[in-house]
Amino acid sequence: MALVGCGAWGTNHLRVWRDLRALRMVCDVDASRRAAVRTRYPDVETCSDVNEILDHPGIQAIVIATPAVTHVPLALKALAAGKDVLVEKPMALTVSEGQRLVEAAQRRNRILMVGHVMEYHPVVQKLQALVREGILGRVRYIYAHRLNLGRVRVEESALWNFAPHDIAIMLRLVGAMPEALACYGGAYVNSAVVDVTITCLRFHRGIYGHIFVSWLHPFKEHRFVVVGDRQMAVFDDTRPGPEKLVLFPHQVDVLANRRPVVQKAEGRPVDVEAVEPLRLECEHFLACVLTRERPLTDGASGVNVLRVLEWSQDSLQSGGSPKEFIGESSGLLL
Repeated sequence: MALVGCGAWGTNHLRVWRDLRALRMVCDVDASRRAAVRTRYPDVETCSDVNEILDHPGIQAIVIATPAVTHVPLALKALAAGKDVLVEKPMALTVSEGQRLVEAAQRRNRILMVGHVMEYHPVVQKLQALVREGILGRVRYIYAHRLNLGRVRVEESALWNFAPHDIAIMLRLVGAMPEALACYGGAYVNSAVVDVTITCLRFHRGIYGHIFVSWLHPFKEHRFVVVGDRQMAVFDDTRPGPEKLVLFPHQVDVLANRRPVVQKAEGRPVDVEAVEPLRLECEHFLACVLTRERPLTDGASGVNVLRVLEWSQDSLQSGGSPKEFIGESSGLLL
């Protein structure tokens, strides 16, 4: 395995892949980062030219954790060199570029996986099981808040940096693309980069959702809520492990006079194994490389997330005008 990019998120990949004893090389253009890798992990080779990795016969797979604008050219080179690829989110900045990666992987019979790390979170996987097994009842509404103060980006907006996580989870839970959406937002630090967005989505069967992201928020909030007609589930990633997933069996009863009465209930924590999501993601990629099985977050699922991001960007740029997508680009996902 080789890692390309050892910045803020790449260092996490470095740690996990080193622990998995699968890392052989690290490539980064920054000399100080390469020196830091050599100091901490003297047995790991480093280089500044990605071609050294692409030409290396002992490297079978590559993790790309570089700025988003470089994902497509690097991934295309890696696939052309016969390497399997795990590319961080967003896999590309347009749907057409994402499809290029999918087609390139298919032509070369290579594994292409997208780093939607939250889909590997044990709580998210448990939440998916609760929805699939009907524990929550019929899903009515979903909302996600991914908020913090900083790190303010200059390359990509809060929509493209934060929202892919929650879009991916929402699509997986609903099992369908949205039929319509509208996105609103504002750029306050840099007029060219949006800092805050709210995306409202409508799915089939009357399911609605919204995704609120910002890096200009007074406190950290990572919360994902699913409202069913039997129970409500709250995933709060800022809470300690035993409190991350809580079920609320609240009920709303409609009396004979059609007056609704709310029956509140105590929240019940759900026991979920405490395992680092990135480690689970990396283990899954490694297993796919060895067995040639299709990854959970494959290129096709990455393109679906890109499609929603692109629709949201179009709505955002037109002042929040609603976008309808009933047709071949919406509907149930396989």
